[in-house]
Amino acid sequence: MVSDAPDRRSAFADLTREQLAILVPELLLSGHLIDRSGMAHTIGAFGREGMAQVAIEEWQVASPVYTRRMQRALGYTGDSVETIFKGLQLDIGAPPQFMDFRYRIQDRDHGEFWLDHCGALADVEPMGEDYVRSMCHDIEDPTFDATALATNPRAQVRPIHRPPRVPADRTPVCAWTVIIDDSHVPPPIPANFDIVSESAAAQVILDPIDPTDPGQGDYSGPLLSDLRFSDFSRSALIRMADEVCLQHHLLALGFLIAIGSRTDVDAAADIGRKQFAGIAGLTSERLRDALGAGDDDAALAQVLRLHPAWNPLCYTGVQVDEHDIGVRLRIPKRSGAVSDRVWPALLDAEHLAPIEAMARGVNPRYTVHVTADTDDELALGFLLAEQPFRESGEVAITRFSTGADFRFADRGIPLPLTVV
Repeated sequence: MVSDAPDRRSAFADLTREQLAILVPELLLSGHLIDRSGMAHTIGAFGREGMAQVAIEEWQVASPVYTRRMQRALGYTGDSVETIFKGLQLDIGAPPQFMDFRYRIQDRDHGEFWLDHCGALADVEPMGEDYVRSMCHDIEDPTFDATALATNPRAQVRPIHRPPRVPADRTPVCAWTVIIDDSHVPPPIPANFDIVSESAAAQVILDPIDPTDPGQGDYSGPLLSDLRFSDFSRSALIRMADEVCLQHHLLALGFLIAIGSRTDVDAAADIGRKQFAGIAGLTSERLRDALGAGDDDAALAQVLRLHPAWNPLCYTGVQVDEHDIGVRLRIPKRSGAVSDRVWPALLDAEHLAPIEAMARGVNPRYTVHVTADTDDELALGFLLAEQPFRESGEVAITRFSTGADFRFADRGIPLPLTVV
């Protein structure tokens, strides 16, 4: 292992196949909403143009790393347009249905995709055309190519049409070509890519998928119109869940690197904690609702164990214990996540707002208190106050996204997409 944390099985190994099929798209959406949590604070610090550049830098360094990880995990390695499209279906940048990507394959080196619905666009259109152009032009041009780079450095993603929408209700909201050609010049390797590609998160070794487990154990077959997660085996879903959690950490790492290059250490940590708090609280709430959990200590323990901030366990080393006196969260001070200086590294006894938000996503009455603060770990307990706390500003900002209330639908049996 690359982490100092002890080996232990996946936190998702306690879930049924049915629960995992519900959870994986939730985790993909959670990862997508990280930027809704962080970018408002980035705009406050650096302005709209600075925010756009941070977004470009974080996605450029993170997406090639986690795209290759998922390809290897699910056995769809290759260098074709089809492989690029499969990667998008398992990318926090394109959570299913919320970012409703549709695909057409013309041949090995040519394809198109379009979005019948774009939750990200729904979030920024009310902010005005400048913000739409920042997202759909300034950010997407370099980051789409960076994602394709993970599969084939000669791939280029180019718009057929894109927002601002004319007319205002135009659908599909955008359309793009993907073309692989030997004449294409690969994009330059972005600054700080080596930091992310050599990080502990990038090197984490997870358990292989059990090919004897009932259900689909890989994605080596044809590209499908949608991924119906219930078709995958329990073992495959566990691996997907842990990989998607690593996508969270890799994106957070890219974000923190980009922020850190623009301001001092204390200011960067403050922005990072605000980002963490916003997504932590909203994700807890959605996980609780998706799993039909309550608002008591048992529900809190379950949500904490499954929260992407603490997974995969071999990377964070975080432990959640249930006692007669309540739930305890133990965060080690040496782990892969701490060495990468991602979310767990931003916490200490004086900075617990992300944990408070996380707990109050389960029940707004929870308080957090330090039970131990040693050289080895920070241990926290949870108590219920008499009255609920007001939602934090960080969570309220993240809730601005239409993703906060988004609900996934059963679309039935997906269709294989063959060459047109």
